[in-house]
Amino acid sequence: MRRFSTRALLQAKPPLLSAVRSPLPLFLSAPRSAPARSTIHPRSRYTLSQTSKRYCSYRRMCGSRRGEASGSTNVQGREVLPTNVKPVHYDLTLEPNFEKFTYDGTVVIDLQVNEDTDFISLNSNEIDIHSAVVSSKGAVVESKPEISINKDNQVATIKFNQAISAGSDAQLKLTFTGILNDNMAGFYRSSYKVNGETKYIASTQMEPTDCRRAFPCFDEPALKAKFTVTLVADKSMTCLSNMDVESETDVQGGAKKAVKFSTSPQMSTYLVAFIVGHLNYIETKNFRVPVRVYATPDQDIEHGRFSLELAAKTLAFYEKAFDNDFPLPKMDMVAVPDFSAGAMENWGLITYRIVDVLLDEKNSGASRKERIAETVQHELAHQWFGNLVTMDFWDGLWLNEGFATWMSWYSCNVFYPEWKVWQTYVIDSLQSALSLDSLRSSHPIEVPVKRADEINQIFDAISYSKGSSVLRMISKYLGEDVFLQGVRNYIKKHAYGNTETGDLWAALADASGKPVQSVMDVWTKNVGFPVISVTENPASSSINVKQNRFLRTGDVKPEEDKVLYPCMLGLRTKDGVDEDTMLSEREKEFKVPDLDFYKLNADHSAIYRTSYSPERLSKLGKAARDGLLSVEDRAGMIADSGALAASGYQKTSGLLSLLQGLDTESEFVVWNEILTRIGTLRAAWIFENDQSKAALKAFQRSLVSSKAHELGWDFSEKDDHILQQFKALMFGSAGMAEDPVVIKAAQDMFARFAAGDVSAIHPNIRGSVFTIVLKHGGAKEYDVVLDRFRNAPTSDEKTTALRCLGTAEDPKLIQRTLDLAVGDEVKNQDIYQPLGGLRNHTAGIETRWTWLKENWDEIYKRLPPSLGMLGTVVQLTTASFCTEAQLKDVKNFFDSKDTKGYDRAVEQSLDAIRAKVNWLQRDREDVETWLSKNQYLQSKL
Repeated sequence: MRRFSTRALLQAKPPLLSAVRSPLPLFLSAPRSAPARSTIHPRSRYTLSQTSKRYCSYRRMCGSRRGEASGSTNVQGREVLPTNVKPVHYDLTLEPNFEKFTYDGTVVIDLQVNEDTDFISLNSNEIDIHSAVVSSKGAVVESKPEISINKDNQVATIKFNQAISAGSDAQLKLTFTGILNDNMAGFYRSSYKVNGETKYIASTQMEPTDCRRAFPCFDEPALKAKFTVTLVADKSMTCLSNMDVESETDVQGGAKKAVKFSTSPQMSTYLVAFIVGHLNYIETKNFRVPVRVYATPDQDIEHGRFSLELAAKTLAFYEKAFDNDFPLPKMDMVAVPDFSAGAMENWGLITYRIVDVLLDEKNSGASRKERIAETVQHELAHQWFGNLVTMDFWDGLWLNEGFATWMSWYSCNVFYPEWKVWQTYVIDSLQSALSLDSLRSSHPIEVPVKRADEINQIFDAISYSKGSSVLRMISKYLGEDVFLQGVRNYIKKHAYGNTETGDLWAALADASGKPVQSVMDVWTKNVGFPVISVTENPASSSINVKQNRFLRTGDVKPEEDKVLYPCMLGLRTKDGVDEDTMLSEREKEFKVPDLDFYKLNADHSAIYRTSYSPERLSKLGKAARDGLLSVEDRAGMIADSGALAASGYQKTSGLLSLLQGLDTESEFVVWNEILTRIGTLRAAWIFENDQSKAALKAFQRSLVSSKAHELGWDFSEKDDHILQQFKALMFGSAGMAEDPVVIKAAQDMFARFAAGDVSAIHPNIRGSVFTIVLKHGGAKEYDVVLDRFRNAPTSDEKTTALRCLGTAEDPKLIQRTLDLAVGDEVKNQDIYQPLGGLRNHTAGIETRWTWLKENWDEIYKRLPPSLGMLGTVVQLTTASFCTEAQLKDVKNFFDSKDTKGYDRAVEQSLDAIRAKVNWLQRDREDVETWLSKNQYLQSKL
């Protein structure tokens, strides 16, 4: 799935708020530049049926699934299907009915019998199985076997009277009916409108455990098989699947067509995909096999041109990078109107949320283009890393997602070096990883999972962002060329098979000759990361570095601080960067050529925070102004200082002094991080007294106003990609800090826009203008933005308008926003958009939480935890809380609820609130004293 990031709160993808560093208010206004990569929202829960237990033992220790692979992680009690049979090939036929929203299906599964057996257990969820026929050696064993269905555990067991012997082949034929649901899971319906009339397509989303919603199957990643799919549909409809069309024949007297697709290579069930509906497409011949982008008729298909041509170039690039040809006969990419994540890497048939694949270059901002580029490149990386070579079980999810995330940054940097994505990486993916992993409720990269509801909840910043950060760290340690050679060897050795993390480490070790596994296992098998404290020894011209577990709550217990991480120190001095120095023990002393200037974690490619003395921080601030630090160094140093202040390792006044001294900074990425930290501080202080909040706003205004005025907010074709975003960032930030010139400019642009001049607001600042005007306006302005949500020509502009509506502070408008969130106008995939905008003011935050409590039963029913969005809404509605009373309220509310399926979301929300409560208790007076001393606060309270 595609990469996600902090800026998802401000852009159009469903955020996984556990990945967000802090409740980022619209004080920052303009979104960060890098796109958000694939997250998936949790899906269905499943355990082994009680019926199946009568006939087989659980595979409680891994290694019993795979013969050819090296064995998966040893997890006691993992609930998986029995091993008596193994699927080899599926012959699947489906016929959707768009009037009844159902479909009829037949599946014939060729099986390898591993042991004498008189039953077959496979996964099935919300499928009505009509008949089953079991055959072996060409003869029917049982035509009316006993079929037991455990709906809770999503397992169907077919029991027959005559046992089939081990070593033979068998065949299971099932006929069934399924539901074209509206939950964006399995085989589901997706709607769009043409001339006011609602139309439908049928599409799929199988990852992680929803192929069983589409048809009965062996729904585990290691149970790879080949698939032959046939779709029966009206002749006017387009039918797509993973493979190319083998044949098309008339059926039902010519009323319909049966489209049969070529048989796929061996692949996992979660990668199976098929789509039926009216679709338009564009095609390019710029790759060895056809590449197409499809969209429904309500979309301008030419908006897929950027993604189309990028995909062709990226496939060619990846073939060379991996030294491995793309193995399928075509590549299709489809914009799906209803989509719970952002994209899904189905082999040969990638599905996307509309805003993550269609780009109106004339009416979309630079950040949208970058996001789409990285999303496309991420999904294409999966075609090899994830699809061709697949993790053995879901505890290896990070192998898929971490690598595809890293590869999307790597390839994007090659294609668009002017975007400087490795700089953005430091303030985006790395910080998202460190933020979630600083909570006590985080989890290891390789997290043991037993049940489907556990699987669903690890699609987060640890699997994606920390996973990719670990790979960036090892790529720096080995060198990118050596790293990629190891990846090539890994893909070649394990093609069409399944792997565990150790298989990748072995390939990288073979390519590099370095002890990769002993270094990296600590990072993947343990939760958390360290803070490295630095003290100086002038007499010996050395530094002493000591590592300890870092927690955002600042209350690490001795038993939580036992892991010693191999930390690549990346010591930067005036002589360059020492990439070989590593700290593997608790503490150690290192010689430094000149104590006048040094810095650890050069370019911030390693996963830790660095804590310096106030004196050293001051010197580093001067070094930054003198040009001795890279952009990544400066941004990362600010991020570290902000996190250390928030968790009590340093005083917040020190952070404020550091930020105050950076007003001459010239780089967009550094300013982005400066404003992130100010925004985080203002968010934590949002329920404090008005004087303190006004002083923090004044501080932000003093930093950004002159820079915003200097850069301006007019855009021309001469503005490069980063300058466009820099202007947008400073304009939005100045506006939300009450800069009167910017507010007047926004209101003037909006007035012309409301009068019919849709070009009056440049796409780069559309969200900022809407936000500023709504903050200072009323129902009239609200109605204009609401109308744009309803009638804008592109999904990008619609979602921009939708997410800004919550900025309006009038109680009646807040209620309208909440009503909109759960009304028919907003698709379930977008429910977080209007809710997110309400985080910008205390009235919105409090009303949103009251709304959640009062409407919990209805929301729970609409967003069942098995489908993932509920956890997102829980985190979103609690993310802005920062008082003891609010913490208690949230805890008491969920103490009385069954939190299965979203328990991680609740625990992480509580942890994040505790961290802010502790921060305020420690530094409330410290911040007020600094603001008063620096004349932002007129009188110290």
